[in-house]
Amino acid sequence: MIITRRKLLVGSAVGVAALTLASRAFAALPPLAKKDKYKVGFAQTESNNPWRLAETKSMQDEAAKLGHQLVYTDAAGSSAKQASDVNSMIAQGVDAIFLPPREDKPLVPVILAARDAGIPVFLIDRDVDHTMAKPGQDYVTFIGSDFINEGNRIAEWVVKNANGKSKIIELEGTTGSSPANDRKKGFDDIIAKHSEFKIIASQSGDFARDKGRQVAETLLQAHPEADIIYAHNDEMALGAIAALEAAGKTPGKDVLIVSIDGEKDGVQAIVDGKIGAICGCSPLFGPKAFATMADYAAGKQIPPFIKNDDDFYDGTNAKDKISTAF
Repeated sequence: MIITRRKLLVGSAVGVAALTLASRAFAALPPLAKKDKYKVGFAQTESNNPWRLAETKSMQDEAAKLGHQLVYTDAAGSSAKQASDVNSMIAQGVDAIFLPPREDKPLVPVILAARDAGIPVFLIDRDVDHTMAKPGQDYVTFIGSDFINEGNRIAEWVVKNANGKSKIIELEGTTGSSPANDRKKGFDDIIAKHSEFKIIASQSGDFARDKGRQVAETLLQAHPEADIIYAHNDEMALGAIAALEAAGKTPGKDVLIVSIDGEKDGVQAIVDGKIGAICGCSPLFGPKAFATMADYAAGKQIPPFIKNDDDFYDGTNAKDKISTAF
């Protein structure tokens, strides 16, 4: 019998998939012994913006307060580096891992590897594809915001406050990340219900200020009629402000800008009249993350999703709330 290479490849793929499914079917979350002090891994995605810096400080401060040893790494914006960082933590034998997965699929193999090594993983601020890894089975829980709701809330504000503006440029976050996927869906779903609005261009700015500026410049040149910019985070919104000003346009007047996060520079831009509204997204995960770990070690039932409550900023409250922004 002649077996073609294609059949071999298909057979291999099916075999791997079957083994993966079998592994997950019989896998269980590893327990966490109840101890006073833990060695805990925190694999950060990058440290190039205020949101990430605030998240890291919150995790470090809470670990220090509780007397835990925090093994901290910075993936510098690389999913491959982040996966390598988690593998290193597994090799070091940490007790638990806190992971904000930069992308929702590439980090799944190391989540499963940690589980198989007996190390519980807690996802914070970003989730993964549930068809590949499930909370309560492959990792303990996802602690974070409802990103779809964030997109919904900012779209609803735009619908009520656009004052005749209607042509939207969308600056998306990191491709393949759960916040980018869900903030897009949440916003786009609401806008689709209002025929007077149209998203005329949408492109990733990778959640970065300079990349957001570059993408905004390109899209504004291609679509000079655009009068609304929706950015998936404040850093890209601030980049868009720079792009508009360089083009001789007035942010907040010629073009309405809205975003998500609630960093201090973003909220100040509302006070200055350059951004219309921001749906908050808290980076202060330390207390909730370590409390959840303690509950898990104590044998308490942990829900698959632990939701953060998000603030909302616009011209009615930005001045009063800027002191609490990160």
